[in-house]
Amino acid sequence: MKECKMVSLDDKHPLWPEEKEGLGEGGGAVVPITSEDLSFGLRSNRESFWLNLSSDSKMVKAGAPSKFSLEMTPWWEKSSTSAYTNNVFAMDMGYDIIRIHGTKAVLEIDDKKFEGSAYIQKVGVQAPSPPWFWGMLHFDDGSYLDWFMPHVSPSFTMKDDTPWSIRDFFRKPVTGAGIFHDHKRNRTEHFKRCTVELAQQEGTDLLRDEQGNILPLFRIKVWNGRTQISLHVRATSRARWIFDQPTRAGFVSHLTYNEYPLEVLKIAILDEEGLRTSDDYEWMRGNAEHSWGILN
Repeated sequence: MKECKMVSLDDKHPLWPEEKEGLGEGGGAVVPITSEDLSFGLRSNRESFWLNLSSDSKMVKAGAPSKFSLEMTPWWEKSSTSAYTNNVFAMDMGYDIIRIHGTKAVLEIDDKKFEGSAYIQKVGVQAPSPPWFWGMLHFDDGSYLDWFMPHVSPSFTMKDDTPWSIRDFFRKPVTGAGIFHDHKRNRTEHFKRCTVELAQQEGTDLLRDEQGNILPLFRIKVWNGRTQISLHVRATSRARWIFDQPTRAGFVSHLTYNEYPLEVLKIAILDEEGLRTSDDYEWMRGNAEHSWGILN
């Protein structure tokens, strides 16, 4: 983590590095001014995004790769077209999200190359955020599924990053939502009903985080009048970010934001044309979020 100045420029700026002047149709980049290339941007022809990262020397000695570069290209029209959503609550407080649900990706970590998929989002929040569950899946054919369930829970009073607190025993959904870009049906399903259940993994092959905590299992269901999707997924590792923010009267508000790479244990997609399971797809990969505490 470091502080630095940053430059944001479009592809018609004189400092744009490509030989030809850009088209002015969205190409551009955000470039931190450091000795390393930490840039992110969209090429002038809008054929791909790129992302370059470098690790600090301390982290390289601890085993992290020294360089990381990612090239993201369109996959399927419905999942690779940018989508914008916003919500405004009282006193002009709310959030804005612009995102691309799915792209193909070629990743280079040091001297090794991998192929996969990527998700891009930019989020702006101007409101205290209650605890939430969110998650997404990419399917081998370009289909995309996500779910979102903010909820009221005693976990908003938690002040540390330790999972499985007794304060997290109750969750009342504030709302629920989901999206399914279904390539096999060539349509997009919007869901206004969503449930998420959280449990510890069971069995003999328990996966744990670096602190030894058992990783979670999520049971998700989204549905509308035509399509119902139920799935069980388990976390394979845990990343977390901790925010402690001074607030009024000397109090400090806390938020723990967790991300979990997912393994799909089972899935059922039921619509007017029949039932689909994991046997209908070569692979599914995803990511989940779970937060507790509250920032204000």
